[in-house]
Amino acid sequence: MKSAVVGLVLAALVLPQRPATPAADKISVSAEARAKQPGELVVLTLSMPDASAVPHVHAFDRVLLPYQVAPTTWRVLLGIDLETKPGTYAVTIDAGASRPAAKTTYSLAVRAKTFPTRTLNVDDAFVNPPASAEARIASDAARLAEIWQHASSAQLWLGPFVRPVPQQANSAFGTRSVYNGQPRSPHSGADFLSPAGTPVKAPNAGAIVLADDLYYTGNTVVIDHGLGLFSLFAHLEKINVKDGQRVATGDVVGLVGATGRVTGPHLHWMVRVGGARVDPLSLLAMLGARASGADPAAASR
Repeated sequence: MKSAVVGLVLAALVLPQRPATPAADKISVSAEARAKQPGELVVLTLSMPDASAVPHVHAFDRVLLPYQVAPTTWRVLLGIDLETKPGTYAVTIDAGASRPAAKTTYSLAVRAKTFPTRTLNVDDAFVNPPASAEARIASDAARLAEIWQHASSAQLWLGPFVRPVPQQANSAFGTRSVYNGQPRSPHSGADFLSPAGTPVKAPNAGAIVLADDLYYTGNTVVIDHGLGLFSLFAHLEKINVKDGQRVATGDVVGLVGATGRVTGPHLHWMVRVGGARVDPLSLLAMLGARASGADPAAASR
């Protein structure tokens, strides 16, 4: 009897052990943001099972485009649109057909945010446009919608983002605007009270996808930074770039002006991330230059 027991023990030691469920199928997610509220940029860091796994990410009914920062580490920029309602939203991540078992869901809890209201007086033609301007306004909107839907699938930006002008922002993103006593769309950018003629510099590398005079935003430049990230600069006095041109961080794309619907010279900077309208100051906080030289996505609040 004793020899039989010893035999069973030896057999257990010799026979190959049945492997446990491999940790290689696991995807882990961490998130950094100034705040998880409307108008904020969230940087998700994804740890994939191995170097061959490429993440597929969906959130807010949109496909988000990740970028690789290490053999098994990826990041994805997730914008919470200006008008997103409070609640919990699912961000789904999987490794595609190469690893069908590797998938996870990150729950993004969006908190409410109250935006201020501002009252402005402008030329009535920019509040109640004449019939003669309707076709132009519709064409401008269609051009921008087309641009937002055809972002470069490659990462075009390099290194940290920088301020396009040295002046501070003086008008809060998301402010509800009342023009000539009539409520209009919320303010979807940040305004910088820069003097007319101030050079406007590209906050990062990218491709110029629009350089033209639009009805509401006047002389306008749009930079595609890649992976669904865009910068729009409005009300320029002068445009210094052309469609299709590639720019590097710090290149002058135009001069501050007062064209379009304005009350005076200033720079309006708008940022879009994966179709979401995001505060440019949130972009600078998360992906901007830091004196410490630390990873700009590492500031979590």
